[in-house]
Amino acid sequence: MKQEFSMTGLGPLHHFLGLAVTRSSSELFLSQSLHAQAILARASMTNCKPVATPVETSAKLSASLDTPPVDPTLYRQLTGALQYLTFTRPYISYAVQQVCLFMHDPR
Repeated sequence: MKQEFSMTGLGPLHHFLGLAVTRSSSELFLSQSLHAQAILARASMTNCKPVATPVETSAKLSASLDTPPVDPTLYRQLTGALQYLTFTRPYISYAVQQVCLFMHDPR
């Protein structure tokens, strides 16, 4: 590719598209902890108490017309960011899928 395009070596990869990259001699580690912290900050949830499981699987979520709507743009931004977070945290996939069901009318 260097023959076709002007390129500059930037050294070892440390960050790429929100992923922190750490290499050892035989392994490659990917982390999105800064991305997760940014999502919590954007959702004003930095002081929330952590739980062991991301969602109760037996609970049925439903849209309630009694609940006032939230900012749909912020809701969609947060769900998109959470979908990206599932690349390194697949255990939240079900919970993210459940909140994505209400993107048309978030409440």
